Amino acid sequence: MEGMLELPHEPLGIVLFAHGSGSSRLSPRNNYVARILREAGIGTLLLDLLSADEEAHPDIRFDIALLTLRLRTAARWLAREPATAQLPLGLFGASTGAAAALRLAGEPHLGEPYLGQLVPDHPFPNAPYPSIAAVVSRGGRPDLAGVSALNGVTAPTLLIVGGSDHAVIALNRQAFAQLNCPRELAIVPGATHLFEEPGTLEEVARLASVWFVGHFARGVGAA
Repeated sequence: MEGMLELPHEPLGIVLFAHGSGSSRLSPRNNYVARILREAGIGTLLLDLLSADEEAHPDIRFDIALLTLRLRTAARWLAREPATAQLPLGLFGASTGAAAALRLAGEPHLGEPYLGQLVPDHPFPNAPYPSIAAVVSRGGRPDLAGVSALNGVTAPTLLIVGGSDHAVIALNRQAFAQLNCPRELAIVPGATHLFEEPGTLEEVARLASVWFVGHFARGVGAA
């Protein structure tokens, strides 16, 4: 997997981005959100969970189990790196990436035998299961995480949806009802699925920044 890790001076935490179907670490929307997070003192890791060849196959693009396993590998890498190992970890997911983020947060052991089959050398076998401090979904499909995973999420979770993205609002409300963790559903007025309308992506970045900063600070205080 290829990624871009950027850390501000004395970061409050680190946010791992899970991009949606058809997107990549170069997504201008996620890069904008990442920049705002870094300005708030949060490190970011944007990476491609799938190769270019894999992105060409719809059955792979929507393989939430595979995306979750790749995301877990990245989270375990962060847990081993000296610069990030002690930082609270947050997940920011868009579209199908939100499903992978919530499945990782809700069922951290899910698919472990499959991971061994997927990568025979089993990367980072001694790394801990990632502990998730907070999750944010932007225009996501949290319903694709599955009921069991949603029920198991304990990390505070923010679901952000565009006010004009009616079908996705319904799916997020359905998933919201299945979460048992501290949670909020934020609907951005006038925004469609990609938050292309003036001011809407800025509101996404503001909401995400407040959510991560607040919950990272609580985690540090609790420790």
